[in-house]
Amino acid sequence: MPRTKAEDLAAIGDDSLEGRRENALELLAPYPSLLLAVSGGPDSVALMLLCAQWSLRASRHIAVATVDHRLRKEARAEAEEVGRWARALGYAHHLLTWEEEKPATRLQERARRARYALLTACARRIGASAIALAHHSEDQAETILFRLTRGSGVAGLAGMARIARHEDIPLLRPLLDFRKEELEAVCARAAQPFFRDPSNEDESFARVRLRGLAPMLAAQGLSRDALLRLGSRAARADSALAHCAAEMLARALRRDEASWIELDAATLCEAPLEILQRVLASAILHIAPAAVLRLERLERASARVAAALSARGSVRMTLADVSIDANSGRIRLRPAPPRRSSST
Repeated sequence: MPRTKAEDLAAIGDDSLEGRRENALELLAPYPSLLLAVSGGPDSVALMLLCAQWSLRASRHIAVATVDHRLRKEARAEAEEVGRWARALGYAHHLLTWEEEKPATRLQERARRARYALLTACARRIGASAIALAHHSEDQAETILFRLTRGSGVAGLAGMARIARHEDIPLLRPLLDFRKEELEAVCARAAQPFFRDPSNEDESFARVRLRGLAPMLAAQGLSRDALLRLGSRAARADSALAHCAAEMLARALRRDEASWIELDAATLCEAPLEILQRVLASAILHIAPAAVLRLERLERASARVAAALSARGSVRMTLADVSIDANSGRIRLRPAPPRRSSST
């Protein structure tokens, strides 16, 4: 007689996997309502299976969402099949669609932004208090390598955080300590099928090309584990710098009004450039929470402010639609005035 789905789930893993599952899913425990992002690949399907056996499952409201980016003709049918798998495990399922016209450049980056926007909107709509993502250790190593090739700063080299935010919704990554092969094994033990996205083999994407270099890089010492060590050390350094910057901001803060901030220039004059840069970034994001801060532009702006303070001069500039006015006495940040229209 064929086994039921419940019996298949009971066969997932041994005591070691059960303990690792419980430890990993502790990250989700503070959130009473969760939205699982499940694409249909082995990693996210494994997340769905592991949550189905989570010891706190009965006390949590858990739903599943799948995004159809409309980039492949098979994607809709695959998303609908994920819905059937989710419902078989007792989850409500939400099929989300990226409707906008598809860009000709930076497709993966823009698809990722659209995916997070759709997931966040869905979480708000259903009242989910957090979104769970299925990124694993190979994803983390790949992200660190990708950012390394782009000359990322310390924060970027730290890789993906276990807890991040998209707008007002926490993003949780409970599987960062799992290997991809372990997550595929979770699916195999439950006799649970999954899909493989052919774009993961498309060498027109930079991440796929980097993935192909992994064996050669590992032979030279830049293995998955080495990249993860780099990320862990960068995360510790980033945390220490963030702590120092927060203390410096508190010391330098003169005025904190609804639409402007004033900082004491004398307090910041001797600050290391990295700390000054982080203080300015925090002040900008306080005034304009949705601002997108490009590292290169932030670095240039911080260097100009530092030079003005050192020379006891003054400088004015705009960064991320925030006006920065610095002199030897104070640094004032406020929303930049609207740009003049070029039309007549």
